[in-house]
Amino acid sequence: MKMNINVGEKALVTVDNWFYAPDGRQYRAVFGTVRAIRTSEESLGVKTNAKSTNWYLEIGNITIAGCQVHYALRTDECHTGYTKDWMASTEHGLKEYNRPSAIYDADTPTTSDAA
Repeated sequence: MKMNINVGEKALVTVDNWFYAPDGRQYRAVFGTVRAIRTSEESLGVKTNAKSTNWYLEIGNITIAGCQVHYALRTDECHTGYTKDWMASTEHGLKEYNRPSAIYDADTPTTSDAA
């Protein structure tokens, strides 16, 4: 069964490397509404060569180079709040704590969008 992710639908996309989002934090994935899939000329204004990515994914308020897309999942919901994590050491044992999500919510307006 083939499942396409269409423009206007929400998706969760994991990428190959950490990236900085408009909020200044680093993330490994992005969740948001797919706005477009564009060529390098449409996104950057230049035609790239075979050694560069030639397509870009616009999702929410960011654009991801196609060569960075690792997985893409069509979904309407995604938890982007704090999540439970743990750390273990011989000195202190097991410690649970809350940490910020590594998934950026690209549909949330940034402070510059809200102004």
